[in-house]
Amino acid sequence: MQKESNISRASNISRAFTWLEPGPVILVTTNNGKRNNVCTISWHMVMDFSPHIAITTGNWNQSFDTILHTRECVLCIPGLDLLDDVLYAGMHSGTKIDKFARLHLTALQGNFVKAPLIEECLACIECKLESHIETYGILIFKGLQLWENKGRKENRTAHAVGDGSFISDGHIITKYRKNMRTKIPDGCTRF
Repeated sequence: MQKESNISRASNISRAFTWLEPGPVILVTTNNGKRNNVCTISWHMVMDFSPHIAITTGNWNQSFDTILHTRECVLCIPGLDLLDDVLYAGMHSGTKIDKFARLHLTALQGNFVKAPLIEECLACIECKLESHIETYGILIFKGLQLWENKGRKENRTAHAVGDGSFISDGHIITKYRKNMRTKIPDGCTRF
């Protein structure tokens, strides 16, 4: 019997970009057919509202080869309380250890890909690889399904500065939303 989970499928994939546009450090999960893996990525961008999402990585990262082979992954947005796990996942290779087991991460099955969702994350986006720009190690994904964890108490995310330090989210300001209404697709409101 599957246990109850706070993570739930969101009804509107077009809202997935709202989790990545602020630029949080993310966890990328893969499954090579034998086991799950997770790596840390801070170089990513939202390309449109669909959403198309790009990340940059390379063959130094075991997940890169798995993504090229399976053509799928899950982009998971961790809360600030998972920063130690994020750093561990980014500093250790999945070729030597099972990072899911080591970090006590709960792998959940999504609807479209074999790569797992991470229950402890704020949100997870199931993705299929659409393009690879080899020169720059850019992988472009199409977001297929957004899962949001409404049960999380810690909703802040971490943003890498690039020098080993991080910035955390602060106060959320929504008063400008009405001014931007014509630029934002219906159903995208997160707060």
